[in-house]
Amino acid sequence: MSIKIRDVSEAAGVSIKTVSRVLNKEKYVAKETRARVEAAAAKLGYHPNFAARALAGRRSFQIALIYDNPSPYNAQNVQAGVKGRCIEGGCRMISQPSDAGSATLLKELCGLIDQTMLDGIILTPPFTDNPAIRAELARREISFVTLSPATLDGAVAAAFIDNVQAAEDMTTYLVSLGHRRIGFIEGDTRYAASGQRKAGYRKALYKAGLDYDATLVRPGQFDFESGSAAATDLLALEDPPTAIFASNDDMAAGVLAAAHRLSVSIPAQLSVAGFDDTDLAQVVWPPLTTIRQPVQALGYAAADLLFQLPDKIEQRLLPHELIVRESTAAR
Repeated sequence: MSIKIRDVSEAAGVSIKTVSRVLNKEKYVAKETRARVEAAAAKLGYHPNFAARALAGRRSFQIALIYDNPSPYNAQNVQAGVKGRCIEGGCRMISQPSDAGSATLLKELCGLIDQTMLDGIILTPPFTDNPAIRAELARREISFVTLSPATLDGAVAAAFIDNVQAAEDMTTYLVSLGHRRIGFIEGDTRYAASGQRKAGYRKALYKAGLDYDATLVRPGQFDFESGSAAATDLLALEDPPTAIFASNDDMAAGVLAAAHRLSVSIPAQLSVAGFDDTDLAQVVWPPLTTIRQPVQALGYAAADLLFQLPDKIEQRLLPHELIVRESTAAR
């Protein structure tokens, strides 16, 4: 037997309209009433009919997460965070992998909007700072939230961490261990976080009275292969670094692999640090010292901010944490 909203109404002793307001997460419902309705719905096993709700309220109860992330660990954690908040909000998440370099990117996004009548979109880097996408969403009056944007715009909701400070914290920690030649592997330059983390690295060196040495910096793409290639290059220098800080854990894992292949002992001869603290950080050997970026929490926060629009626009800063493991040691 199918449970109807009328059944929940009768069980909770409130009107059908009140049940609808509770299920739609609307404001101005008494806490006790909300609790009673939610308890009745849970006991009866009531699940909202999304199609009927969409027709009644001109909403699809669907939001999209748009991403192009070379790190599967990072992408999975963002998705988990967004999905968790969507479940709480009675909404469905559409996860849309896209090619940031595609000439038909905007056309594909418009097609997604037209076919699904999305209530909102979460933009992850590098889409976060794409002016064409932002302009199109504004033209269509589609609510959107940006994840880790390059700059904060008071008119746009955003969830982020302080990448500059986080990278400064890691570099300062390596300096405190006695390292003076610290290699740095940049991320994909299409992502604002890449430049921000490099800025934090340079800032820490300056504060420690150390010169920035461009020969110790290598480009990367946020993937294992580019981390391995960069480390191989750095370790071939006549005076190689005693520590390498990679802009994410995937590249740091590549550094570890290159060092193992070259018989460079970690951390006795080389300290290695990453960024993100994805699951990968603890399954490599030795486990990575890294910056814990609360990726799943960022996804959750982005979805939460989306549910607040258009009533409230907020820029939400989440904390990072320096995690010390066996891949780093005193010089």
